Amino acid sequence: MKQIDKRQQLVNTALKLFYEKGIHAVGINEILVESGIAKKTLYNHFASKEALIQACVIERDQSFMTWFIQKCNDNSSTTVFIEQVFDALDEWINDKSVELGSFSGCFFVNSAAEYSDHHNEIKKLCLQHKTHIKHFFEQQLEPLISDKNQLTSLVELLLLLKEGCINCAHVMGDKQSALKAKALALVF
Repeated sequence: MKQIDKRQQLVNTALKLFYEKGIHAVGINEILVESGIAKKTLYNHFASKEALIQACVIERDQSFMTWFIQKCNDNSSTTVFIEQVFDALDEWINDKSVELGSFSGCFFVNSAAEYSDHHNEIKKLCLQHKTHIKHFFEQQLEPLISDKNQLTSLVELLLLLKEGCINCAHVMGDKQSALKAKALALVF
């Protein structure tokens, strides 16, 4: 079995704690205790807590996008793609996705909410994740929809429904929100 290096172990531990509790609620000492790694080792890999947070946001973006692209890889029709998007979200929301762990809302929305400055690097990385989702939707749907206005409308609709169902599931406890969003998207 491959041993995870100390840097990755720190990122994995911090990401888990940040996602469960919030970034500002988790201190460096808690990460060190949970990971079993010494403070000196942490600072050999990360100059600050901010640098560790940035690494966590990048890690979550990569893991989420890998998972999401794998789940939504059939763009044979808009209907099939829409179904895959919201079935994947339903799986995640209902804790059936081992790759993403227990559902605690959108890590990027939760993280961005902790930073009011739009110039903050963490907030920029969270925005970058949302841009990755938008580009993925465009890439998958562009071969299926020749009308640019219709393509833009569908991409925007999917983005809004995706964000809405995640937030309804997290804030309101609506575990059926992705299925409701799917039904709305299929009307398009």
